[in-house]
Amino acid sequence: MQVLVANAQPEARKIAEQWVNALPLAGGKKLAFGPAKTAAGARMLVFTLNAAPNPQLGAEGYTLNVTPNRIELAANQPAGLFYAGQTLRQLLPPTAELKGNVPVATCKITDYPRFGWRGLMLDVSRHFMPKEDVKRYLDLMAQYKFNTLHWHLTDDNGWRIEIKALPKLTQVGAWRVARTGAFGNFAPPKEGEPTPYGGFYTQDDIREIVAYAQERHIQIVPEIDVPGHSMAALAAYPELSTQPQVKRYVDPGTRFAEWGPNGTFKMFIENTLNPADDRVYAFLDKVFTEVAALFPSPYLHMGGDEAYHGFWERDSACVALMRREGLQNSHELQSYFVKRVGKIIAQKGKTMIGWDEILEGGLAPGAVVMGWRGTQGAIAAAQQKHQVVMSPTTFAYLDYTQGDPTLEKPIYASLYLRRSYQFDPLPPNVEARYILGGQANLWTEHVRHLRHALYMTYPRAWAIAESVWSLPARKNWDDFARRTEAHFARFAAMGLPASRAVYDAVVTTRTEGGQLICQIDSELNGLTIHYTLDDSFPDAASPQYTGPFALPPEATLRVITYRNDQPLGRLLILSKEELQKRAGKQRPWD
Repeated sequence: MQVLVANAQPEARKIAEQWVNALPLAGGKKLAFGPAKTAAGARMLVFTLNAAPNPQLGAEGYTLNVTPNRIELAANQPAGLFYAGQTLRQLLPPTAELKGNVPVATCKITDYPRFGWRGLMLDVSRHFMPKEDVKRYLDLMAQYKFNTLHWHLTDDNGWRIEIKALPKLTQVGAWRVARTGAFGNFAPPKEGEPTPYGGFYTQDDIREIVAYAQERHIQIVPEIDVPGHSMAALAAYPELSTQPQVKRYVDPGTRFAEWGPNGTFKMFIENTLNPADDRVYAFLDKVFTEVAALFPSPYLHMGGDEAYHGFWERDSACVALMRREGLQNSHELQSYFVKRVGKIIAQKGKTMIGWDEILEGGLAPGAVVMGWRGTQGAIAAAQQKHQVVMSPTTFAYLDYTQGDPTLEKPIYASLYLRRSYQFDPLPPNVEARYILGGQANLWTEHVRHLRHALYMTYPRAWAIAESVWSLPARKNWDDFARRTEAHFARFAAMGLPASRAVYDAVVTTRTEGGQLICQIDSELNGLTIHYTLDDSFPDAASPQYTGPFALPPEATLRVITYRNDQPLGRLLILSKEELQKRAGKQRPWD
């Protein structure tokens, strides 16, 4: 097959070469570019940028036409042509990720995205990821038409970006003591203990990663999380806190906060910058000056979440500032801080984004709000005519467990694939023009390396990708589930991990007439469920689940899913106590 680029278009040629180089097709041989004209009947793959823009497609839409001898990809802009190539890649069989013949069905597609912000957030503060791992994460984002990487670069557990004017941020803030086990319960550093664990990106690393992302039509939005989540910065520059005399460290994952109901919390160690100290704003001016120069994205994210106010409320300088400025409470003090930061960011020619806590005490002019605590904060921001990125925990937090809690690492909550697929970035009764789009977030307290990051990201990122690209009316769970299984095969061909928890049985219970009633479901249709109550291990010959049943008082339930007499799901072993704990709980996607 020849690869043609219409009208000698250099941008189209670049995208065609990217596509060809991504796949070792036809027995491992690269496809060769052909002449502008070719013989009648020859098999051709044609990349074209439209000379006259198709208004239906916009900047990121495309058309794809596959006939027996010709595949034509066309778009108004390079991004659209790139996405056409990704769709074509998805139409190829998984063997195309390796080598061999690559049949593709004839079709005609016109496609364009619903939202302009289609993102994933990657946290590299909790556990540093080398630049090659970040690039691999970007590769997969591009395959599924994500166009924004929200890069969480700083937090209590590490400062990951070189700031030349403030060298201690990486000399001190990028490194911590080594710990293994359960993050959140680690012991604090001992006096004089080495700090070998961590890393950071040099500014040259950043430029390389940004350029790599741009080639894949992905913008990178950096996050410098302030005023809270700043323990790594304060370890380097303790004078920026209200308690500069207190010795600090880069937190390895200790329990330094106590969490109460409804998101309330108390910090045992100050991890917030001092909003009453002008040195803090001079510090942030230096940080954002260098960050803005490295990232061409029009947005800079300043965090703003989970800032504990207790140390501020006890600090004489903060109290004096509140009186002087007429601030009624510590929420307005945080708003004062956020507004000053917003001005600094605006001076760099960027638009400030913050988590939805920046609404509290009054929203900074021009700020974009990233809604994570449900949808109410984002709705309030949109009603105030601010732009919003939807990222609610209920649909889009990829660190949440995605299978049965007895099989997955326990964390704050669960998020099953079927629930994630229900995500709609446009809330009811909100003007669409204020919703930039949506994203999913991968926090990495319990994710130490890329392969685990991919396991947590996929397949739920496929659900988010479809939710931010397609109209709700075009979404269909059964069809999506079928395609998810096809992409499991594609990931397997590439040697990549993805969670297959969607194959597992889902067990809930209820009490009825003094008995515990068991209900077993599966996210996917077409599975058979087999179980035992006699301490034997279930297989295809074991009783098949057909409907709710009463559990014997002391029984242990073992359950597994099958398809075509082959086991698919993992074995669940649920004790009497575990079954009782589930009484009255809904299925996780209801």
